[in-house]
Amino acid sequence: MDVLARRVAATPDRTALVDARDSRRWSYRHLDALVDRAAERLRERAPAVGRVGTLFTPGPAFVATFHAAQRLGSTVVGLDTRLGGADLSAHVRRAGVDCLVSGPQTTVPGSVETPVVVVPEPPAGDDIPGETNQTANSGQPVERNIAGGTDQTVNSGQPVEGVAGPGPDDPAETAVVLFTSGTTGRPKGVRLTAGNLHASAVASAFRLGVSPGDRWLCCLPVNHVGGLAPVLRTAMYGTTLVVQRGFDAERTGGALAAHGVTGVSLVPTQLRRLLDVGAPLSELSAVLVGGAPTPERLLDRALAADVPVHPTYGLTETASQVATARPAGARDHPASVGQPLYGVRVTVVADGSPVETGERGEIVVAGPTVTPGYLDSETTGAAIGEWGLHTGDVGVRDGAGRLRVLGRRDEMVLTGGELVAPREVVETLRSHPAVADAAVVGLPDEEWGERVAALVVPENGDEDDGTLDVGTVRAHCRDSLPGYKRPKTVALVDTLPRTVSGTVDREAVRARLRSA
Repeated sequence: MDVLARRVAATPDRTALVDARDSRRWSYRHLDALVDRAAERLRERAPAVGRVGTLFTPGPAFVATFHAAQRLGSTVVGLDTRLGGADLSAHVRRAGVDCLVSGPQTTVPGSVETPVVVVPEPPAGDDIPGETNQTANSGQPVERNIAGGTDQTVNSGQPVEGVAGPGPDDPAETAVVLFTSGTTGRPKGVRLTAGNLHASAVASAFRLGVSPGDRWLCCLPVNHVGGLAPVLRTAMYGTTLVVQRGFDAERTGGALAAHGVTGVSLVPTQLRRLLDVGAPLSELSAVLVGGAPTPERLLDRALAADVPVHPTYGLTETASQVATARPAGARDHPASVGQPLYGVRVTVVADGSPVETGERGEIVVAGPTVTPGYLDSETTGAAIGEWGLHTGDVGVRDGAGRLRVLGRRDEMVLTGGELVAPREVVETLRSHPAVADAAVVGLPDEEWGERVAALVVPENGDEDDGTLDVGTVRAHCRDSLPGYKRPKTVALVDTLPRTVSGTVDREAVRARLRSA
């Protein structure tokens, strides 16, 4: 899937990549030369690599490595840099990784036996040796073989010679393998094809819009689809990718202003922190917020500050977005994530059949963005059925097709024979002016089977300052919820435990509440 070679043929001198750390930049022509060098390094160190495990924070080295692996026809397996040796080795074995590639700042545990290739920080565009004739370190051109015919030409009208490997003409080829967050069990290895990624990029462009001058900031982990997607999409669109080595509210706010960023992907906690530091979010064209539900109060705050917030619902299994609301839709329907994207079909299913509008059930997704399956066939067989991919999320659609996500099916609390959606209780808790955030889970209960339990974050982020107490939380719930939905166990914390992708770590929430 050598998207970059196609792009450099069309707009070689347009800015492709900016490093937010030191403002270095690369044109598509310069980036193409970096990718040639990275591809040659991979071939020298690990010939015949089928699956490349990547251990990177966002940065130019990862961008070059990702495109190099695609150029060589390899599958990229995104791995979490925080994994210990045993967990990393398990992921490597499950994904069939042939070699690991890491940046100079990443330490690979010595217990991992897979060969490791360390990619150095790339030189700035003007300092790339041999970039004018597109040569690698060996001095020999990297062979290319782009399928496609007459539309793959440069401005002179001469055909481009290109790279063997999967591309949009080979949509069934597995381009990447990504692991889910694993908040409800063992992380699943998701296969995404070239066709999945291409369809997702097209659908996202139709919803958000794309202009040649767009600049998208990548500050999310690149082993998750939210961080990886911009690397591919900007190359497809011919826009600019600005990379930052992890999120920090002050530095990220500065990068937005310093580099003319027009779009960014965030999780709700990051959006809140950027608003707290006065980041220039209103100057952007799109702020895509996903990875976890966006609290209504946070949404109201962002919209009041003229932030073009786009609440989105997506999964690794769908190559990112499923449904995304535009700011006007978010203002009028704050509990919704909007209509499904172009080509994506959403069906709400209960007892094996689609339900009527307004009825809740499991969200099932079909279309060209949906994974062909997981690393193991058993998991695939359990997840994909007649109506598409069973997401495990509970939702409801209104008469206009807007989707509201109520929570995970396996997170629903069955207490005394009554079913409680944690999301509904969370929204009630968040409606109190002294509550910033909350997480709700079920805990075992001898009398009722399960009881509703809540972990609550005070608005000022300090559980001990006395502005909010458990009694106040209980009283608020008594006024707003029927008895069976009210939390029986409540604890205050400074912050909610979350995964790297921004999802609430529910097992950590349960552990904290058990101790309460």
